[in-house]
Amino acid sequence: MNHQQLVQDRIRKIVAIAIVIFLLFGLRLIEIQAIRAKGYVERADNELSKSATLLAPRGDIYDINGVELARSISAINIAVDQTVVNDPVNAAMVVAPILGMNPAELLPSLTGQKRYVLIAKDVQPSVWREVNDAIISYNTRVVKTKSDLNKRIGGFVPERSYIRDYPSGKLTASLIGVVNDQGVGSGGLESSLNSILSGTNGKYVYANGRGNIIPGSEEIRVEAKSGTSIRLTIDRDVQWVAQNAISQAVASSKAKSGTVIVMDPKTGEILAQASAPTFDPNVPSSITVDKLNNPSVQEVYEPGSTGKVITVAAAMEEGLITPESVFSIPYSMKVSDGVFKDHEKHPTQRLTTTGLLAVSSNTGSIQIGQKLGKDNLYKYLTKFGIGQSTNSKLPGESAGILHPVKDWSGTSLPTISFGQGYSLTAMQSTSVFATIANNGVRVKPSILAGVVDESGKYTPSAANESTRVLSEQTAINMRAMMENVVSKNGTAPSAAIDGYRVAGKTGTAQRYNTACRCYSGYTASFIGFAPADQPKYVVSVTIQDPKGMHWGGVLAGPVFKKVMGFVLQNQRISPTPETKTFYSLTEAALKQRSKITPKSGA
Repeated sequence: MNHQQLVQDRIRKIVAIAIVIFLLFGLRLIEIQAIRAKGYVERADNELSKSATLLAPRGDIYDINGVELARSISAINIAVDQTVVNDPVNAAMVVAPILGMNPAELLPSLTGQKRYVLIAKDVQPSVWREVNDAIISYNTRVVKTKSDLNKRIGGFVPERSYIRDYPSGKLTASLIGVVNDQGVGSGGLESSLNSILSGTNGKYVYANGRGNIIPGSEEIRVEAKSGTSIRLTIDRDVQWVAQNAISQAVASSKAKSGTVIVMDPKTGEILAQASAPTFDPNVPSSITVDKLNNPSVQEVYEPGSTGKVITVAAAMEEGLITPESVFSIPYSMKVSDGVFKDHEKHPTQRLTTTGLLAVSSNTGSIQIGQKLGKDNLYKYLTKFGIGQSTNSKLPGESAGILHPVKDWSGTSLPTISFGQGYSLTAMQSTSVFATIANNGVRVKPSILAGVVDESGKYTPSAANESTRVLSEQTAINMRAMMENVVSKNGTAPSAAIDGYRVAGKTGTAQRYNTACRCYSGYTASFIGFAPADQPKYVVSVTIQDPKGMHWGGVLAGPVFKKVMGFVLQNQRISPTPETKTFYSLTEAALKQRSKITPKSGA
């Protein structure tokens, strides 16, 4: 090989090597741009930017007139990436005073290797602006003085948040509930309707300048979707009167708790549901687990004499009695291995069905229950909704306790006939009376009027399910009979309202104590409706374990009068004429009026 050939050979080798190098470089470039481009972009994004959750605002809660009961107010959470704080001591001195903290108190949260530490929750946006401005000012001084640039403060990041605010405070606390630290409903409608009220979180990114957000660099990648707002059937004005009335009654009687429910019997809509004691949802320290419970649907109790209306209505519906059937009413009577008594000692009386209901006779109710029989009594209890949840949408609602007939003892029929031996909630009890007020048709209670989506469109809830329990005539008869309860001859003259016909029933029942498995204390109640001839509203009052005086007519009757009196005026219900239907209370009065001897019921 001559010299020229050797040179050409070397040139070819150099060219070949160059081609190989260029090919390798090209392949690497293709790999970077086409294959691994996404990964490199993500790495660059991670180095130059940070992402954070964009919290969605929770839906608002309104009363029937659009008054806000719960709302979400914009706030900021401030978090820290400890790995890029750089100078924790100076950072604490700069930031702590703005957050209302001592530097020594904040310092531990700024020191370490944690990438996320929450140092301030739900502060006003102006607080974050002040923090950010203070950090920028400090870092600017560091640069100007040409001191150690590693002393620049970094790592402070804002997160959009929301404060749940309750404008009505204690007024609707047990009904509405609260949200926990994670923004999830805890108690009340906030809990039971959490899936409706909750929004869908989004995502945003921001430029990362030495661990600090660069102002104006925020970019929303996934928009947050607001939760759905809800409108309740609650009327805040009625709620205010109910809450004040029951709070005063519970306090004055030193009772364990109390509840008031106001219902429209035709629609099942709840205008008010107030409980005491209560709490301030805007003051976390006032919230306890017990106070988060809603006694109107979670506390079960034996109804006592308010349960007698079921027994009487069922027997009348079956054609076994009339409003003026006459019974011999002894003070006490023995059934099976039990002896049952009326609440006050008296000689044997001859009372009509209306009369025994007016004075709330236990022995008279037992006789009606015996005529009805246990199977029929059980049938009507279930038709009235006892032993079943009302599906009111309030959380933790109890179905009550009603044992099947096969489990009844020899004393079950008499005790259940006068309202003991089974348990229900205040909501169920209210529904029973609403059925009589609504001409025998039971409409399921509801508290949700409708929903309002993000665009502001309102969609009303579907009509509530209804079931006929009694004939219209039986319901009319029952209402006329129950007017006598609030007369001077009844157990609740304190519930009478001037100018209006009122009907109702008192209840004074022994409370069953699961701790001692015995009866201790009482449940005092009154449930009524007005106007009695054409009822517009039902109001139930239940007071648990009062100390001292415990009669339903004395304790609950005046509360009913306050609440129902306001509702009738507020809703502009015209006064009603005097009672048109008159039923005699005693056999003697019946004979005097009719001049004939009636057929005896017993």
